[in-house]
Amino acid sequence: MTRKHFWIDPYATTLDTRVASIEGAAITVEETIFYAESGGQESDAGTIGGRPVLRAEKRGFDIWYALADAEGLRVGDAAPIAIDWARRYRLMRLHLAAELVLELVYRALPGVEKTGAHIAADKARIDFAWPESIAPLLPTFQRDAQALIDADHPIASAFSDEPNERRYWEIAGFARVACGGTHLRRTGEIGKLALARDNRGKGQQRIVIKAA
Repeated sequence: MTRKHFWIDPYATTLDTRVASIEGAAITVEETIFYAESGGQESDAGTIGGRPVLRAEKRGFDIWYALADAEGLRVGDAAPIAIDWARRYRLMRLHLAAELVLELVYRALPGVEKTGAHIAADKARIDFAWPESIAPLLPTFQRDAQALIDADHPIASAFSDEPNERRYWEIAGFARVACGGTHLRRTGEIGKLALARDNRGKGQQRIVIKAA
């Protein structure tokens, strides 16, 4: 099992660790700060042992990293990790922004079905199955989400089931949500929110989220 230090300290940008296993040009490490895509949040970018990571992939409780070059690496070798912090921080901000909007949508539209989500470094999106346009509700969603951001609420994040690596984030008085991503310490870090609707066709709604 790869120990996931990005849950203990999602603000860490470097970590000294060691190679745990090798499979061709892919490796696992003893512990990591390098997030692998999950729940719609894209993988981090960065290096392990000074070698660029081409792909990060979850396999059970392990994370495998495909390196540009793994030649010469052995199990037990030092493998310092460095992530692109500017990118990670944008992902964290947009991830929480999307989660806030999602909770507001659930409350406004009972029975709505989330059909997809993607968190990139420049914007996030959430897709829903809903028979009517949600465009009239966007100003309300943006206003209410921005109010949560401006209140600068503290965010708790912890395990709900540690053996199975199930986690949650919580804003007291607002919501507790199952999520294994990397999370901000406070809502105010998101900044200024902007929402837009992308017409996906009949019965399909998409909200695009940006943060400045």
